[in-house]
Amino acid sequence: MRILPLTLAALVLSVPVTAAETQGQVTVTLANFSFTPADLHLHAGQPVTIHFVNTGSGGHDFTAPEFFAAATMDTANRARVGGKQGRVSLGKGESSDVTLTPRAGTYKAHCSHFMHSTMGMTGTVVVD
Repeated sequence: MRILPLTLAALVLSVPVTAAETQGQVTVTLANFSFTPADLHLHAGQPVTIHFVNTGSGGHDFTAPEFFAAATMDTANRARVGGKQGRVSLGKGESSDVTLTPRAGTYKAHCSHFMHSTMGMTGTVVVD
């Protein structure tokens, strides 16, 4: 009976850990007038890759200037969020990855396209 637990433990330890699992990865889906998840929960000081995917019928963006300004990221990722604009813009069917280290706080997010936030395309990023 001891063989089964030892075999399972050996199997778990033999599975390779990918870079995404090491630093964390979350997906934010931009759809017609919603973000999923609407409330994104992250851990302060822990690097994370946010995979943004637009499944909507047109263009959308994830705008959170305070969140992106407070986060630490390299030049390439800063360019992906439009620098000080703090916006990830995606056309229909597009996706983009942004790797950053978030700072503690609660930040508002919205789609800046005309009337999209009024129609419910808003969210919150909570970093604790």
